[in-house]
Amino acid sequence: MSKAFEDPRILRGMEKQFELRRDRLNAGEKSIGWKVGFGAPAALERLRLNTPLVGFLTDKTLLASNATVSITGWTKAAMEPEIAVYMGKDLTEASDRVRTGAAIAALGPAIELADVQFPPDDVEAILAGNIYNRCIILGRADPSRAGCILNGLTGRISRSGQNMPPVTELQAMTGDILYIVSHVANLLSVFGETLHAGEVIITGSILPPLWIESSEEIHYNLDPIDTISLNFVD
Repeated sequence: MSKAFEDPRILRGMEKQFELRRDRLNAGEKSIGWKVGFGAPAALERLRLNTPLVGFLTDKTLLASNATVSITGWTKAAMEPEIAVYMGKDLTEASDRVRTGAAIAALGPAIELADVQFPPDDVEAILAGNIYNRCIILGRADPSRAGCILNGLTGRISRSGQNMPPVTELQAMTGDILYIVSHVANLLSVFGETLHAGEVIITGSILPPLWIESSEEIHYNLDPIDTISLNFVD
């Protein structure tokens, strides 16, 4: 089992996070899946982690592509282009790579917006606050990518009309996506939860977070699957 479950910071933070999740579900929000963060090699080293952190997603945070978001009042707005994994089967703990891959029904692009309200140096606090999550956008889910087929995918990001260098090594920042999915299933099992068919996992940013200012427009193309976008205002 992962060393994450031996880290008291993770255990305490996840207990608080699941309390927050229960409160939000009891208030009428619906669970749609999970998110992964701080999986980049530099972040793992800085926070003394062996595994990425896991948070939750609800329908209240889901926006349509090309939405306009006001970041007035945000402390430090960040945008992250990610790969979304769509589950076609339930996945339980201790699944191997073959079983994990067989549970993945599709891949697609995702954008997460985060508000970094305090310095990211306290693992327990980061988890308790659901890893700074504010909003997500999901693009088209491509079933031809079932099993986590990444071959031929390229991340293309345009920021206010300026194209950034394409991302071809999509797991360089996130780590191995099959491992990530298995890790989420393992962690959920510790807290009596299951990674269910129909849920989505956004697997971490494929490049360092983009710190957002108002009056920006971001387009993210997970080529050749789909393009999603966001507009930012005060």
